[in-house]
Amino acid sequence: MTPLERIALKSLHLLDPERAHTLSLLALRAGLVPTPGPFTSPRLQTTLAGMALPNPVGLAAGYDKNAESLPALMRAGFGWLEVGAATPLPQPGNPKPRLFRLTEDRAAINRFGFNNQGMGPIAKRLAARPKGVPVGLNLGANKTSDDRAADFAKVLAHCGPHADFATVNVSSPNTEKLRDLQGAAALTGLLAGVMEVRAGLATPIPVFLKIAPDLTPDELAQIAEVALTTGISGIIATNTTLSREGLQSAHAHEAGGLSGAPLFERSTRILAQLSKLTEGKIPLVGVGGISNADQAYAKIRAGASAVQLYTAMVYQGISIAGEIAQGLDALLQRDGHSSINDAVGTARESWL
Repeated sequence: MTPLERIALKSLHLLDPERAHTLSLLALRAGLVPTPGPFTSPRLQTTLAGMALPNPVGLAAGYDKNAESLPALMRAGFGWLEVGAATPLPQPGNPKPRLFRLTEDRAAINRFGFNNQGMGPIAKRLAARPKGVPVGLNLGANKTSDDRAADFAKVLAHCGPHADFATVNVSSPNTEKLRDLQGAAALTGLLAGVMEVRAGLATPIPVFLKIAPDLTPDELAQIAEVALTTGISGIIATNTTLSREGLQSAHAHEAGGLSGAPLFERSTRILAQLSKLTEGKIPLVGVGGISNADQAYAKIRAGASAVQLYTAMVYQGISIAGEIAQGLDALLQRDGHSSINDAVGTARESWL
């Protein structure tokens, strides 16, 4: 982190968290944040569901919900980006306040509720983005929709031609009953509709499924089976948690999804279990609590082919992406790996 970035972070932490979030995106667009481009090396270069990545460190959905800062984010050090979630119609999300810093826990709680400008403006920005690292879109459903499963297919049909991949997000805890779509029957039907739309795109793109960290072993096994039978391209593990175990912050009682450091072990265990269930047949993405290269490496060794982060930027700035990529390269070299693929799943059993 540069001295300027450290000062900027301290200033942002004096503000309401959602206001600070908005200002950080404005600073990116104004060129006030260092954007050196993605760090890469022969060890870090990899493919994810057919997409070429300069490094495996990605930005998770939720930061740039409306794809407004893509040119700067594409140069911020990430090897790939996910924006959104996008819903068919614009929606304001849940009442404010809806984002809380848990500084003592290096965490955050949000209950945004898929606030976004809708798929129309987002599709236009995706189409106008410069060439560079892969950019995907998190698909969501409108809160008032009569057919939430159909909403995912609608967004993919509209935005899919302009994205490099899409993620079906049925794991947000902030839209009532959305997680019910993770059940085997409902999920099979939803993904069938999404995959039908995908097949009709001029250039079919990878489709990922993002799951919750609060699943039972039986529920996780059902999701793995559905993923393998529906032909999706990979699974992102995991979204935020409803657990509040071990928190110290005064905001621990707030409703919403918890992200950041307390999620690391829970999400990594889910990742390792999923790796065993899917037997390496589809790639997995590790998300949850990553704040340094050692933790990113742990996700990879637990079974992830790539990783994503978000909350760590709240406490360490956007330069954390490049720092983690460089650290990963050093860890791979230390362990004698010529490719990141050589490390995937090598320590999975220790998380089971």
